[in-house]
Amino acid sequence: MMIARWCIDAKFGHKPEVVEALSRWFDEIGSQIGWTKENSRILVGSVGALESSIISEVTIENLTQLNDAWQKLAEIDAHKEWSKTLEPHVVSGTAKWEIYRIIE
Repeated sequence: MMIARWCIDAKFGHKPEVVEALSRWFDEIGSQIGWTKENSRILVGSVGALESSIISEVTIENLTQLNDAWQKLAEIDAHKEWSKTLEPHVVSGTAKWEIYRIIE
């Protein structure tokens, strides 16, 4: 098992809009690729982390499953539109993926 994290930073004063947009994304778009409330969550910076940090985290079996999800996302027009509406609220260049292995 693995954890895939998509990390972004919200512009100052835009954090509520980014969190709302990401929640809506999971409901409307993420659910189409199998990313549901059961295997994902949204984290925000608090103590010892940047307050502007927003992380979407999903549990996956392996990198193949993640790659398959990314390929499906590329075919969803609503995802492309969502990205365009999110862009004014995030700090350019801060988006990144982090992948962690779960040790059981």
